[in-house]
Amino acid sequence: MLDKFLGFDEYVNDYLDNCIEDVCDRSSVDKVSLQGYCTGGTLATVYSALHPEKVKNLIATAPVIDGWKDTTVISNIAKNFDVDTMVDVVGNMPPEFIYYCFSILKPFEQGIEKYLKFFQNLDNEKYVNSFLKIEKWLAETPPIPGELFKQWIKGIYQENLLVQDKMFVGNQHVSLKNITMPVFTQVAVGDHLVSPECSMPLHYAVGSDDKNLEIYPTGHVGMIASSYSQKNVLPTLTKWIKTRSD
Repeated sequence: MLDKFLGFDEYVNDYLDNCIEDVCDRSSVDKVSLQGYCTGGTLATVYSALHPEKVKNLIATAPVIDGWKDTTVISNIAKNFDVDTMVDVVGNMPPEFIYYCFSILKPFEQGIEKYLKFFQNLDNEKYVNSFLKIEKWLAETPPIPGELFKQWIKGIYQENLLVQDKMFVGNQHVSLKNITMPVFTQVAVGDHLVSPECSMPLHYAVGSDDKNLEIYPTGHVGMIASSYSQKNVLPTLTKWIKTRSD
């Protein structure tokens, strides 16, 4: 329960910064290319704004940037509940709560249909391996520290501080204009967890002249864990980052 008091400052300026420092030391480089997915895309964006001298390229995959433009069920829930009381009662957000929020978005697809498809494809080794990998990934979701959850819900969804240039982390102003390194924003048209309209503002808010916005005909998970991702999303990213790396 000690994790309950960890917030943006600890995750961005301590944990993430320490990891990047270690990578730089081990690789004998001054900067790294940083990719973040979903919530991680927001954290990577905040880090890049506060520590631009350490980020060579920023890749934000379905990041939550403009909370007020997010029209998903998750966003509507986030904007309309008392997060202070919730954290006071439960402390850290258990993964079961996150699973519940995801399941109510597509109750039939997530509760019944995916298992029917699984049993119908038991003889398909490729399908089974892909299914189990995604289920393992979902099952390994850790609890979210209470303070981070509060700051996330209030700052990103309810008050929409990041895109309005009003966000502070550890008494440091988070300005997206400080992001002047090459930026690649990846958005999914069928994203039911983060609306494309919520992610795309990053492309227009950063201070970089070298920026790219790609919109893919897939969903949130399909951006990183699907055959479409393997054939389209990842090759595009690989080509982009290769031309901007030593």
